Amino acid sequence: MNGLTRRDFAFGSAAAAALLAAGRPALAADVAVRWASLQPGFTVLPVQYILANKLGQKHGLTLPDPAPYTAVSTYYNDFVAGNYDVCIGSWDTFAARHQAGVPIKYLCTITDANMIALLAPKTGVSDVTQLRGKTIAALQSTGTYRMVRALIKEGSGLDIEKDATIQNVDNPAASVTLVMADRADAALSWEPNITTGLVKKPDLRVIFKAGDAYHKIGEGDLPYFGVGIRQELLDKNPGIAAKIASVFEDCLKGINADTAKAVDLFGAKTGVANDILKEAMGSKRLTFNFRPMSDPASRNSVLKASEFLARNGLLTKPVDDSFFAI
Repeated sequence: MNGLTRRDFAFGSAAAAALLAAGRPALAADVAVRWASLQPGFTVLPVQYILANKLGQKHGLTLPDPAPYTAVSTYYNDFVAGNYDVCIGSWDTFAARHQAGVPIKYLCTITDANMIALLAPKTGVSDVTQLRGKTIAALQSTGTYRMVRALIKEGSGLDIEKDATIQNVDNPAASVTLVMADRADAALSWEPNITTGLVKKPDLRVIFKAGDAYHKIGEGDLPYFGVGIRQELLDKNPGIAAKIASVFEDCLKGINADTAKAVDLFGAKTGVANDILKEAMGSKRLTFNFRPMSDPASRNSVLKASEFLARNGLLTKPVDDSFFAI
């Protein structure tokens, strides 16, 4: 080898490779993102779709199996404590925590408030104005309950907490169970619990949808579930908000392209029967729509909704641009 030993040649090759590598940037490793899943519930469907289709990997992210939670309070409290980075939840919960100083921001909306409804027997009340003096089963500890109370009060002048009797329950399915058993005149809940009640007891009907009520007071679309993200993750990884948003955009497009197939593949993990989930989505009460906060119309819907919540005492003030991740 013209005086060169094998060792000399190997060393020279390694040095040349090192020089070439020094002249170009190293390939960035996928960013690991900690997230969580609230079980059972409809949000398990997009979570499982993302995992099965490796959408994190597609956008340069490592998304492991999410931490499982069964208690809503613990799920949110751990996000607030910084125990995970990305949370699917109600946008107003994120807004309230943001205003309290928690370093979280809002990335995108994935569902609207038409999935929130009041159920009643067909032989009973037909409108919320008839609930005066009646019993309503509801999960009073939730922001959803407070939002619906404000919507009914603004739209109909009825304060359900003062003009009706609220029968508090421990979870959103329990309120539907009570009205099915004729132990309440109406039930406040959200999908897929609403569809479960309608399917199991066909003499029930929807007498109120939060999204429709919001439209009637001239506010446009009322956001409901969306994606929150910790500020620490944003600070350490510039541009990551857009990557995570793209994951959810691809996910919702895929689900909406073939809803039945998505439910058949992943619905069992939601804890809800597939036929119930398909019916809920087919009714258009439960719909997945990707609305990123980089889009002016989507952002404005949250700003307007926060004004409604603020004037009803559900937020300390309307949110501003500091609330948004993109």
